[in-house]
Amino acid sequence: MTKTTIEIDRILTILPHRWPFVLVDRVTEVIPHEVIRGHKCVSMNEPWFLGHYPGRPIMPGVLILEALAQIGGLLAYASEPFDAQTSIMYFLGIDKAKFRRPVTPGDRLDLEVTVLHHRTNVWKLKGEAFVEGTLCAQGELLASVVDRKD
Repeated sequence: MTKTTIEIDRILTILPHRWPFVLVDRVTEVIPHEVIRGHKCVSMNEPWFLGHYPGRPIMPGVLILEALAQIGGLLAYASEPFDAQTSIMYFLGIDKAKFRRPVTPGDRLDLEVTVLHHRTNVWKLKGEAFVEGTLCAQGELLASVVDRKD
């Protein structure tokens, strides 16, 4: 069993995303082929809060799911490292997505993704997002690592 953390500078070498679309600030625990935990600090200065919704800012649910997909990509990388220059992980789909409570500026969105199934380059993952221990969103994610040229 290997536990490790991944700081933002390393995250940026693995994920292809850049501001404002990097939705994982830190990975706090990784057990390859099993689970990853980390978080995103939700700040009022993020661009989507200008329109979602004025006077009652709420993080869009699709972005919470995207944060889970991104940390899931980090789990796949930690489990079976790939060359991020030549390969990329694509989000293929989501099942059983549910939103339980709003996420607002000032929240720390805690992310947890576990492996449900993995075969060759396809990963099926269970993602859950929490604020202060309360489940905010969940879903089953499907993703694949592919050659960037495909």
